[in-house]
Amino acid sequence: MKHARVIHQGTVQWAVEHDGRLRLANGLVVDETDVSWLPPLAPMPRPRTIIALGLNYADHAKELAFKAPDEPLIFTKTETALVGHRSTSRRPADVTFMHYECELTVVIGRTARRVRRDDAYDFVGGYTVANDYAIRDYLENYYRPNFRVKNRDGCTPLGPWLVDAADIPDPMKLDLRTFVNGTQTQSGNTRDMVFDIPFLIEYLTAFMTLEPGDLILTGTPEGLADTRPGDEVVTEIDRVGRLVNTIVADDEPVESHA
Repeated sequence: MKHARVIHQGTVQWAVEHDGRLRLANGLVVDETDVSWLPPLAPMPRPRTIIALGLNYADHAKELAFKAPDEPLIFTKTETALVGHRSTSRRPADVTFMHYECELTVVIGRTARRVRRDDAYDFVGGYTVANDYAIRDYLENYYRPNFRVKNRDGCTPLGPWLVDAADIPDPMKLDLRTFVNGTQTQSGNTRDMVFDIPFLIEYLTAFMTLEPGDLILTGTPEGLADTRPGDEVVTEIDRVGRLVNTIVADDEPVESHA
């Protein structure tokens, strides 16, 4: 099942996909343009921890003139970076290169501590799509993404759906694509991750506890391009969803919801 979290007529509600439309918690069926989309953090608890991976696709590492890492390059994110489907994200006025990153996102389904690789999928509640924008001007280096790059308010669209794990029997065989103003600029497949989902869950839970609702953004393949105000960026992953976002200038108002 595909779950969403939306605002309809001023009220935050859970919803599910219903024949290409949304069935709200109150039973009303509406079009996707009738609501404001929020990051799909329900019905899971809100994330206590948001983890992201750098250089987790070998082709992307090569694109940036790095070799694939020998162990996961991990950084954390704040919830304020997250915005929903059909949202806007700011491009700071002083930057020269701001690019998208289409990423499969794992949503933890139950408390995970010292999980073995073979059991890892038992701890996944679902999957969603993230577009984890990066601003190259602000990077100290690609091995240490700093807070100005990866924790900017509203610069990580997430959604539109939280898809139940049971509906994605093999998340390591999913095509990823990005389109800028209708032109495809990125493609890849999750099978090309350097560190796959079971490895990441085993690795992370060896030294930290993951709780229900926590997120793991698993990295992006090659194919990055600069994005500018007015650009519509669509990041999509087979069976998971199609996430739409628009870039706006730094001085334009950005709608934000909790």
